[in-house]
Formats: sequence, structure tokens, C-alpha cells
Amino acid sequence: MTPLSPQYRAETLRKLVNEEVDVLVVGGGVTGAGVALDAASRGLETALVEARDFAAGTSSRSSKLIHGGLRYLEQLDFKLVREALKERGLLLQKLAPHLVRPVKFLVPLQHRVWERGYIGAGVTLYDTLGGARALPRHRHLSKRGAFKVAPALADDALIGAIQYYDAQVDDARHTMTIARTAAEQGASVLTRTRVTSLLRDGERVVGAKVVDRESGVEFEIRAKTVVAATGVWSDDMAEAAGIPAPFTVRASKGIHLVVPREKIDLDTGLILRTEKSVLFVIPWGRHWIVGTTDTEWDLDREHPAASRADVDYVLEHLNAVLRTPVTHDDIEGVYAGLRPLLAAKAAATTKLSREHAVAHPVPGLVIVAGGKYTTYRVMAADAVDVAVEELGRPAPPSWTDRLPIVGAEGYHELWEDRYSVAARTGLPLTRVEHLLQRYGTRIWNLVELMEEDPSLAAPITETSEYLRVEAVYAVSHEGALHLEDVLTRRTRISIEERDRGVAAAPVVAGLMAPLLGWDSHRTDREVANYLARVEAERSAQEAPDDAAANATRLAAPALLPS
Repeated sequence: MTPLSPQYRAETLRKLVNEEVDVLVVGGGVTGAGVALDAASRGLETALVEARDFAAGTSSRSSKLIHGGLRYLEQLDFKLVREALKERGLLLQKLAPHLVRPVKFLVPLQHRVWERGYIGAGVTLYDTLGGARALPRHRHLSKRGAFKVAPALADDALIGAIQYYDAQVDDARHTMTIARTAAEQGASVLTRTRVTSLLRDGERVVGAKVVDRESGVEFEIRAKTVVAATGVWSDDMAEAAGIPAPFTVRASKGIHLVVPREKIDLDTGLILRTEKSVLFVIPWGRHWIVGTTDTEWDLDREHPAASRADVDYVLEHLNAVLRTPVTHDDIEGVYAGLRPLLAAKAAATTKLSREHAVAHPVPGLVIVAGGKYTTYRVMAADAVDVAVEELGRPAPPSWTDRLPIVGAEGYHELWEDRYSVAARTGLPLTRVEHLLQRYGTRIWNLVELMEEDPSLAAPITETSEYLRVEAVYAVSHEGALHLEDVLTRRTRISIEERDRGVAAAPVVAGLMAPLLGWDSHRTDREVANYLARVEAERSAQEAPDDAAANATRLAAPALLPS
């Protein structure tokens, strides 16, 4: 086991100053983490650097779906759907069953005869593409049958429905766990290390100059190949290399609302058509996630902000089909993310392809971009295949389709034995299930910590779904360096609690402090920074448009070095 502890980080920093690696991955989102895992598992000496935290950008702010993209069938993009459905099956059954689970969706029908046949044919194809089925087949429902599973819908919202299955994931946990798996395969993974420039030897890229944002120390990492998996920052990597961008990546903003489960009386998720795309209502524990929007964004990329207009748009389309409307006061959380879309000659980002591209613009540099979360592993394998060509020596083919990520091995059996786990640990069954669905078979690491300090078995706050041990484990094993890392990505307190984590902040900071060597001043500063961020996001959500929301969000202080 290779925990991403503070000690691991210090040792890795010392190591990378003195060693050349085969592959240096820039970017700690799902694609970058996937590239690091793919390269390391092929026996390549691999390093990954991320400017902020694992999944700090797009990969923690998605719709949290692992899906084939039902609407891409309308675009006749059978290849993309087939590929994504195959990946969905792998994630559900083998690669990440503790983090990826089935979810039901209802498609309301509003036109007689033709719509049921048209959508039914598409969903039938969806059920059969991509090899062996990992989920139940769809079923047709009458109007009465639909209202049995969706009593929240207004009388005129449908004349019947089709129910089908997809899958969902905690995207931030999944991305971080892929990075942990890469480390266990021998990769050196570092967060809070920003690339400031690329190193060149003539035309060839031979590494990168990076700054450790915790200490301010700048150093060089030498590499035979650099793979940039930087999402909406892809064009910046081409600029850093002093070359024209091989493709242009445009940012499209999507926002999501989090509302309490009891506010929408459904026994199923929903997928609703809008004039631009689709709107999902996705079950998420004690909550619903509702989204998304799709609007072009050319403002700050680190902190995309949701505006009042965004929130109103989602509520308007949601309430159009509900008996009892959801109000602004019902909203528990809001988050905004940027999709990296490959730019084609299109008038709006909604028309751009979700296919990925891998470019090799100069020797020693590979850039991968586009795609969708579900197909991260395919993108990673394609990028490493190109990188291997640079090395001048053979490497085995990708085998990440057979490599379970941390916590997955033996998960199915442990889930079936969860009652015994509850008896052995003395934890309520609901707590055991919560831990299993976040840590899989690594639950025993947390049990050991709780046995050493029984106070860690208590919830973070009285209302929290998360235990104090999870904050400790986030630092000792999962690479968390700041309070925001724990409240926003290792847990989802920042969007799931109505106060956005304000009450939890001092508790979690106090748990993190001894592990990270924080004194009382540093601990207080972490809390103050987090509270300022919450206030800035809340204020941005009252701003009328993107420009005003962006300016308001940027008022929050940036994370400061240790």
C-alpha cells in the first residue's frame, strides 16, 4: 500500500528533483490520473503533477454520471455510445464497483405513438450496444405506472414514460482513487505543483519547470515524454511549448443544484429535454442533483461561477414538470464546472463533439483533450500509446481494463458480508454501507484508525453523513493538503450541507492540523479562507450574469502556502 501522506509528498518531491522519468503527466483530473495509471501499470517510470488538487477542476463538477450518452444516439454517434457503454460495464463490475453504482431514470413521453416508438427504439439500442449488459433492460410505463414512481410530476407532464438504467459515480473520489492506484503501481503523484514552463532541448520537450505551491520552491522534472491532460487549459500547454495549438479547446459552463430528497417525490431519476440539451434529476443519497446548463465561458477557469440566471434557468425547466415547485430557499448547494470541448466550426458549444483527440505536435510532447468522463480510460490508453512511441523501446499494451482501482478488489464479497462487518466493528449498518461505498475494501484502514482513537467514529457534526475518521484518512492516505480538499472533494460537505460546510470547517481543520503540522494561526487561516470562499460563491449566485458572478467569486482569497 502507498498512502498519499504528507511524508509521501516530501519524499516524492526529493525524488523527482534527481531522477528522469519516462512520462511526466501534467494535470490531475480524471484523464491525467488515468494516463498516470496506464503508464505506470505498463512499467514506465511515471510522474504526475497537478497545480491544485486531484479533480479540482472539471472532474469534481460533473453530473456524476457514468453513461453512454443516450442523446448521442440521436446524433447517430454509435461509436461513442458503444465505447462508453463498454466502459460503464467495466466500471460497474470490475474496475470501481465500490464507487460506481446503478441509477434509474425516467424519460417522460408527451406525444402519442411516434415518441414511444422513437425513444423506445433508441433505448433498446442503448441496452444492447457495448457488449454484455451490466444493468437491467428498460421498460415501458403507462401514465398511471409513471406516476407511481414519479408522483411529483404534474398531471400534464407526461402521457407515459420509459424507464432505463445508467450509472453514477462520486467523480472526485473516483479521480483521486485512480491517482492512488497509479501511486501503488509506482507512479510519483504530486498535487499543488504547478508547471511554469516546459524544458526544451532544441525542438524536443524534455521535461518541465514546476513550482511547489506549498513552499514556493521551483525545480525541474526531466522527462522523456510530457503528456498534457489539462482540459480547458490545453491551449496553455501549447503556448508553453511555443507552438500553435494542435486543436482548440473551448470551455462550456455547466451548473448543478443540490436539493433535499424530500423536496421532489420521486422513486427514480429523471431526464428532461430542454431547448439546448437535457436536464437530469439525479438521486444522490439524501439529495437530488439537478442540472445541467451549457453556456460558453471565457472568464476565470479555476473558479467558474454560477449566476442567478443559471440557477433560475435550471429551476424554470425543473418546475415546468413538477406539481410543487422547488424554490431558491430549497437549494442546499450549487456547483459549476467547465467542460473541455474540442472546438469545431460551430456557432455554439452545445454543437461541439465530445470525442477526444490526442496530438503529438513536437517531439516529447503529447496533448490529450476532449472526450467525456466515462471514457477517461480509453483516452488515457490512447495518449500513452503515442507517448510510448517517443521512448524508443517497447512497452506492453494497456491493461487497465483488467486493473481494479484501490478498494475494488474483493468489494462484491465484502458488500455481501457487510452485516458481519457491522457486528465486528460495532458500527451501525448504515455507517458500514456508507464507508464501503466510498472506500471499498480499504474500509479496514479506517476501522484501524477508529480502533486506535474511538472518537474518530463520531460524525463530523451532528447532521453529517461523514465520520471524523474520514477527515483524518483524507490527509493520511488521500493526499489532502487543505481544508477545501476535504470539505469539497474528499467529502461533499460543501454542496450537501445547507450551510455549505461552515459548521464542519473548524472541526475538520482541527482534525487535519496535527497531521499537517499546522499551528493555531494556520488552522484559523484555513477556516477563514474556506468561509470566505463559501460567502463568495453564495454572493456570486445572486449576481445577475456571468461577468458579475465571476468578479464576485474571485473576491475570495486564494489558498496560501504552508
